[in-house]
Amino acid sequence: MGGRTASDLLMGVAVVLLVLLQGTQSVYIQYQGFQVQLESVKKLSDLEKQQMLSPQLGAQSLLPSVCQHTDLPLDLQPICTSKEAASIFRDLRIIAGDDCELCVNVACTGCL
Repeated sequence: MGGRTASDLLMGVAVVLLVLLQGTQSVYIQYQGFQVQLESVKKLSDLEKQQMLSPQLGAQSLLPSVCQHTDLPLDLQPICTSKEAASIFRDLRIIAGDDCELCVNVACTGCL
């Protein structure tokens, strides 16, 4: 009787761990040599909205103003070194907004 209870407990723990593990997997977007998390692209949109409220933060730079934001996710920062940063950010927002949530875009990986 004690063995069966321990077995049931272990099974329950295993199920909980599997659910947690699946919840921690991220969807990634691979685009023009950069790999970023879908969640980072969503945060990018929020940061850009904040930038609109204070446009002086990036007015003197050729880079997108969001590149100077201290809260820019780490995986998006390398894009700021690219000459095409503005167009890459725009394309990432389009990809993330269209199909990554449904995981039908070939640029998205990590979909379940």
